[in-house]
Amino acid sequence: MSGSTPTSSQTANQLANQFLIAMPSLADPNFSQTVTYMCDHNEDGAMGLVINRPLDLDIEALLTHLEINDTRRGQGYIPIYQGGPVQTERGFVLHRDIGQWEASIQVSDDIALTMSQDIIEAIAHDEGPKNYLITLGYAGWGSGQLEEELAANAWLNGPADPAIIFELPVEQRWNAAAKHLGVELNNLSSDVGHA
Repeated sequence: MSGSTPTSSQTANQLANQFLIAMPSLADPNFSQTVTYMCDHNEDGAMGLVINRPLDLDIEALLTHLEINDTRRGQGYIPIYQGGPVQTERGFVLHRDIGQWEASIQVSDDIALTMSQDIIEAIAHDEGPKNYLITLGYAGWGSGQLEEELAANAWLNGPADPAIIFELPVEQRWNAAAKHLGVELNNLSSDVGHA
């Protein structure tokens, strides 16, 4: 993070495909010790998905609720995540293997965000993307809000690593995302950046 606050025009989609890592001092219960994968960032605000808050809900229960026949084989327990406090009744699928889905946004060369049920049906029949993370809800910020929070040292941000999202155990993602940026969270004081 730089010492100055960027203007809206300088940050247009600047944070897309980045991790937003909660600083240890961030006390907001929605974001304490979270890693958010940023999907969109423009002059109107920002949107991302928290990738390390599993709910007490798995894909089997979700498919049952959606009345989708589950023919997956041997995949075991796959948690659904709390993607953030906004629209918690709405599902989002973050995935590799871009594919052709009804409502997708390509975030990077190999990661997309899909908000249509066709991808859930494909996953239920072993025809979906190999790597995916399903959330209920998302994290959202209004115009200039995230920039203010970054300037106040509430977050670290930097390039995302798909392996942390899709391969690493959930309990390791917060520290691993920070280490990916060269930061050891245990060494940070709550007073970082304040004179």
